[in-house]
This record gives sequence, structure tokens and C-alpha cells, in this order.
Amino acid sequence: MTRSWSYSRPDADASHHPPPQGMLPLFLNDLVNHQDFVELTLELDNDSLMLRSIAPAPPPPPPPPDPLPDDSLLSITARIRTKFPWLRSASSRASTASSLDRDDTAAVPMSARDARRLNAQLQRTRSSAQAALRGLRFISNTTGASDANELWRRVQSRFHSLAQGGLLARDDFAECIGMMDSKEFALRIFDALARRKGLRISKINVEELHEFWLKISDQSFDARLQIFFDMADSNEDGRITRDEVQELIMLSASANNLARLKERAEEYASLIMEELDPENLGYIELWQLETLLLQRDTYMNYSRPLSTATSVGWSQNLSSFNPKTIIKSATTTLHSVILQNWQRIWILFLWGSTMAALFVWKFLQYKNRAAFNIMGYCLPTAKGAAETLKFNMALILLPVCRNTLTWLRSTAARSVVPFDDNINFHKLIACFIAVGIVVHGGVHLACDFPRLARSSPEEFEVISSDFHNKKPSYKELLMSVEGVTGIVMVVLMGISFTLATHRFRRNVVKLPWLLNRLAGFNAFWYSHHLMGIVYLLLLVHGTFLFLAHSWTQKTTWVYIVFPLLLYLGERSLRACRSEYYSVEILKVSVLPGNVFSLVMLKPRGFKYRSGQYIFLQCPSISQFEWHPFSITSAPGDEYLSVHIRTVGDWTRELKRVFTDHVNSKPVLARAKLGHLVNMERKSQPRLLLDGPYGAPAQDYQNYDVLLLVGLGIGATPFVSILKDLLNNSRTIEEHTPTESTTETSRSEDSFGSLNTTPSGKRKLQSRTGTGQAQAYFYWVTREAGSLEWFKGVMDEVAEMDRKGQIELHNYLTSVYEESDARSTLITMVQALNHAKHGVDILSGTRARTHFARPDWKEVFGRIASKHAYKTVGVFYCGMPMLAKELKRLSLEFTRKTATRFEFHKEYF
Repeated sequence: MTRSWSYSRPDADASHHPPPQGMLPLFLNDLVNHQDFVELTLELDNDSLMLRSIAPAPPPPPPPPDPLPDDSLLSITARIRTKFPWLRSASSRASTASSLDRDDTAAVPMSARDARRLNAQLQRTRSSAQAALRGLRFISNTTGASDANELWRRVQSRFHSLAQGGLLARDDFAECIGMMDSKEFALRIFDALARRKGLRISKINVEELHEFWLKISDQSFDARLQIFFDMADSNEDGRITRDEVQELIMLSASANNLARLKERAEEYASLIMEELDPENLGYIELWQLETLLLQRDTYMNYSRPLSTATSVGWSQNLSSFNPKTIIKSATTTLHSVILQNWQRIWILFLWGSTMAALFVWKFLQYKNRAAFNIMGYCLPTAKGAAETLKFNMALILLPVCRNTLTWLRSTAARSVVPFDDNINFHKLIACFIAVGIVVHGGVHLACDFPRLARSSPEEFEVISSDFHNKKPSYKELLMSVEGVTGIVMVVLMGISFTLATHRFRRNVVKLPWLLNRLAGFNAFWYSHHLMGIVYLLLLVHGTFLFLAHSWTQKTTWVYIVFPLLLYLGERSLRACRSEYYSVEILKVSVLPGNVFSLVMLKPRGFKYRSGQYIFLQCPSISQFEWHPFSITSAPGDEYLSVHIRTVGDWTRELKRVFTDHVNSKPVLARAKLGHLVNMERKSQPRLLLDGPYGAPAQDYQNYDVLLLVGLGIGATPFVSILKDLLNNSRTIEEHTPTESTTETSRSEDSFGSLNTTPSGKRKLQSRTGTGQAQAYFYWVTREAGSLEWFKGVMDEVAEMDRKGQIELHNYLTSVYEESDARSTLITMVQALNHAKHGVDILSGTRARTHFARPDWKEVFGRIASKHAYKTVGVFYCGMPMLAKELKRLSLEFTRKTATRFEFHKEYF
């Protein structure tokens, strides 16, 4: 039902046009404060009153011929009084139902607090209430009746297992309702619900538990709000003081393991009181807490632009294509898969075709040999497998020639070869080598050798010259040079392959203590060097052949020599370069979360790109171990920095070595990339550097828009990219005419990059005219302390990025999602502090920290809508689990929208 009223101040003419009867004109009189006509459109239903619009009213029209009946209007105002009894002001209580003349009604001016209260109630719309409802859940997954019933059955089952004598103790309430990890918070809920019933109890029965459960799982916003309010209102006076707000903040901080927030609870409680209690009465009431909940998004809209860009409905950029048949849908999907993977497809096709051709060639060659009459198809099958083995043993070295691949990444070859998949290709070749070994060795041992040993003298006479006119026995065949070298190679390769598998390399396999050193990265690293012996044996094995005597028939060396020399040359270059690049440590910073940073003096002539990585070796720890780390400094910096997480023996020892050799005790410092402080050092241990080496992230300059996703320490390659983007932007501004530099509005359609020429000089490459590139950085981390790692970097980005070129989004997964009641108050404090000071309470930067995990589909949708007809480079560094989802979404949104997403991954 919708009604409109116009109301103005009483004057001499008002008696000729008496207002409608009831309470509404009286409180509107206070609201408009005796101003000119205003017209309010209200929508009234059974449970809410919604303000639809407020506008200046036109001059009063002549009285309508059929005025609204008094009984109808009285019914409306009666319903308003019933729903909002607080609207009865002193003036309204003094007036009577028959008093229609405004001159007889004394309107008492409304206080500022009452005015805010009235305005809060009028602003409470269905949409805002629903938004707040999503942010105040005590129990999740109660969207439907079946879900709620299933959850209650689980609670009831836990009750029967925990209850003693049919009563559940207060201390077991948290475990019973599924909040064991937030026991203190659950106990506060228990006490609030018990106080509502006027009880002071320590045990409840199943009926009381069910009553409690219905209240905390109630879908009504008012019910949840009342419980939340009662949790703080311990003395039941209907008011919350600053101390009670502080206590509730500390409770929420404890539930989310936010020690730093707990320490500043008093400050944030004062912030809430300052916002909700401007009259300094010392308390807030239920309606004020409700106002803060409903206005959370409004507060966030006042925040700084970083991480709060307006979300645009991405459905507008969806393709209108809607397949009507399964064939068309399958064709579209196939086209998208080919578009996303064509580089991999043609490389795999070329590799597979080469192996097939080599197998067939060698198979046909030996099928026409005399020995075929004795050994049959076993011989050409074994020889065909051997030919593919020689090819793969040569090819497997190329994906690990890092210097060569780094150089190739800077050439046109990067457009046709998927260099990002070099390690995956290396593993795939290893798998086919294992298959080739099984076929080649198995056929020889189970078929060739037995048939040759059992052959008749007449049959053997044809090939006797190949065996010095003496038929060998099965044992003699095994003990020959070919047999011994083959068996030794299989054993060594079996050890190397086994220890290189994920379960052994990552210590997933639980071995006895004495055998524990047989697994892990060190075992993988050292066992891989057994392959050097394998290659020597392979050359010997390929030289002493039973059925081939001419050097033109012994082709093993043809396959192996060039790749082996290339690999040995790379290793020699690495050894020489590491001796030359012995770095000097400028600063060691110990950071929260078992992370420390090393800031080094950049070696002379050392050049790199953002996104690349280096290898480090500390001879005092190990003369052989090299470990890779992403570079976190920008190419334009005068120093080199890395951030290292201590997750193994080597990294823990490296941290100990360098912190022990610094005179001053390492300070809990932030990873700031500016203003280095040289520290007095003793004779510090040597640290050798090798690199830089190419990585997927170094190709960021090839894209108009960047989506950078870092998981935990996986943010390291993107820190360098962020700094480099801003340095490039600064360089562009310096080369831009002065009149154009005054433009400070955010550009969404013009992007560019700054490339580095082989000579090291920077050149400006404009994509669409302004040379501006846009990046969205999403950092997902588990621990709040991790936000300290790059706080200095984030602050610098925020200070330098005046045009909104970069959006920073921090996600803390250890905190309950924003819809959970355990994080509701934290969310409100965060919104208030961000709106007033532009600083996030968790990260201490301008980038707001979100809770739980990102909605990646919404992230992709927003970027697709904002950057239609552009190519977005999606770069991910972290654990493999998230890579699958990001790759799937990249493919899906490339197919469904006018934006193309190209996915690149890097694991750590």
C-alpha cells in the first residue's frame, strides 16, 4: 500500500485546508521543522514502513471532490502507531483524536538524537535490512527448512553424546552447536539467551537447547540483532557503554585470533562511541547499533578509492551467444579450449609425431633384418622403444636449461612456445622415458633374450657373426656390457624418479626416523645428480650393440651430445657467474609468520625484469645446494631484495646464519622498499647469487590489464611488478608535457607499459595512447601477521599511485567471513576506521582487508565488465589448488564475455 502526504508549516490559511487526521502530520511537523511543503511517499506493509521518496511538493491543489475517508486514514495511522510506538511525541499525546486544527496542536521540537533515531527508522528499507542480515549470522547454511532441520539433528545428536543426566553443561554449549573453535563467543551467546528468559543457569535440557537454537538460527534480522545487542548488554539496562563495546570487540578479536586488534580494542570502542553517541551520553541503544549495521556499506563508500572501486554488473558484457544444441555448445567449448591451449597442443603434437616416426622407422628397419626370423616382433618393438628413449633422454635436458629459456622468453619464440610449462613438459618426458624403459627392457628380458638363447644352431647361424660365432646363454646376455649397463641405468633412474615424485619430494611419505633423510628436497636434489652417471652409461650402452657394428648405426651419441653439452655449459656458466655475483648484505629484517627478508647490494652489471627469480647458495651451509627465490625489488632500484619463508632445514639455517652475523639484533621490520639503513656487520658469511631466470610473471608487460593473485608468500613476484609499474608511470609522467600532467582523473580505457631494451635503456611503449597499465592485485593469506610482510610496499604503492592505476585487495582467510556474527563487529570497526582515516585496521594500509576467501567469479566478472575487448593477463603464484579454479574461470569468461583472459601459473 502506498500513500503520499504533503505537509507545511501552519499559517493563517491552514484552517481552510485542514490536514489529514492522525499522528503522521505531527511527527512530520517535527521532521521538516516548519519548512515549506515536502511530499513523502511511504510504502507500508505488515512488518515495515519504507520511505520511497522525499521531494518538494507542488502548490496545494483545490480540495478533491472525494477526499480520503477518515476511517481509512485512521486505520493507516493506527498501524503506524502499532509498528512504531516511539513516534508518539509529547505533543501527540497531548492532542486528542478530534483535534484537527494545527493551531491547537503544540509541536515540541525534536532533539538531535530523536531526529537521528527517526531518520534511521525511515531509512531502514528492505534492501538494507537484507544486506545487514547477511552480515549477522550465528549459524551458517540455514537457507532452507531442510538445511535447518539437518543442522538441528546434528546438534541434537551432539547433545545426547555430551549431556549428563539429560542436561547439557554451559561449558559444552559451544561444542554442541558447532562453535568449538569459538568457545568464549558461544558462551556469551548462551548467557545472553539465558538472560532473555530471566534465568541464571549453568545447565539446560534438550527443550531449552532447541529454544536457544531456534533463536540463534532465526532468519529475522531483528531477532539476530537483539541477541547480538544482549551479548554486550550484560546488565540488561537496554544500553551499551563503551566498556561493554570494548569487551565485545575483544571477544570478536579472540574468536578470530587477531591479537593486534585485541590490543587496540579500547581505541576502536571509542571510535564507535564517537560515531554513534555524539551527545556524549556514555551509551548507545539498540537502534544505534542497528544503524551502524545498516550503514556499513555507506561507510565503506566514503573510504579511499583503493580496493573499493565500484562494482559494475558484469552481465552487461556477457556474450549474447546462447547455444541451442549440444553440438553448438560442444563446438564453442572446444574452440575456447583450443584458443587457450593451442601452444601446448602443437608442441605435444610435434613431440608425439616425432616419437611415432622414430619408432616406426626403427621398427621397419629391424623387421627386415635376419635376426627378425629368430626373435620375431620382439626385436623391432624393443629397438623402436630404444629409439624413442634416445630422443627423450636428449629432449628432457632442454626444459631445465634455464639460461637458454630465459633468453628465448625475450624473443619471438615466446608467442608460439609455452615456456611457462617447461617443468611440466620435463615431467611428462620423464613419464614417457619410464614407459620406454619398461617396453625396451621388458621385451629384451622377457622375449628377445630367451628366444635367442633357445634358438637352434641352424637359426643362429644366420646371425652368428654378430656374436663372434658363439651362441650366448641367457646369463651371458645379462652379464654383457649391454646387459650390465642397462640394468645399472634402470636402477639409478628408478631411484631418481622415485625421489622426484611429489610424495617423496614434499615429505608426504611418513618414513621411520632413520630413513627420513631418504625423502625431502635434499634427497630429490642429490639423487637427480645420479643422472650424470646414467648419461655416461647410456653412451657406453649405445656403443656396444649386438646387432650394430658400424658407427653410422650407433646413433645414441647423435641424440645426446648437443643437449648434454648445452646443459654442461649452462652449469659451468652458473658456477662461474655465482663466484662473480657474491653479494653483500645490506639489511636483514625478521618478519612475522616465519619470514625474513634479505636486502643486498645489486652486483655490478646485474640486470633483471620484475617477476623473475634468482638462486641463492650459502657455502657455509652447503657447497652444493641452490634454492630459488622471487625478486621483490624493482629493476630500477639500486639494491636487490628477496623475502624468504623458513619452511625447511636450509632456510632455517640461512636465517640463523645471517641474523647471528648482524651486530644489532634483527628488528621486527616491515618490507619497505625505500630508505635502506646500512647495518654494522661482522665478517658476514658468503652468499652466492645465480640468475636471473625467467618466470611466467615477467611477461606482464604484454597485457593491457593485469590480474595478479598471490597466495601467502606467493605474493613475492608481484611486489616487484607493482613497484615497477609505478616507476614506469612516473617515468611516463616525466616524458609527458606539463599541461597533460595536471590531469588526475582515473583512466580506464588507456593503458601502456615501459619496456627494457637489450641495452638496458627504457623505451616507452604505448598501448592505447597514454602508456598507462592497470593492475588488480589480490593477496590471499592465512595469518594476520603476514600482512606485515609488505606493509611498506603497500604504503608506497598507495602514496605513489595517485591515478588509481593499481587496486590492492588483501584477503585474510583465518577470519570468519563477513556474514558471520563473530566478525560482524570487526567489519563495522573496519568500515568506520577506513571511512574516517582511510587506513585498514588489520593491514595498516589504505588497502582494505577482506575476510575469508575472494569470490573469484565476481572478481573476473567485474574486470570483464570494466575492460571489454581487452586482454587480461592472469598471473598466479601459490599452491596448485587455486590454480585450477583460476584457469577454469579464465576459460569460462573468455568464452562468455568480450574480454580475453590468459592464465599463467607459478608454483612454490
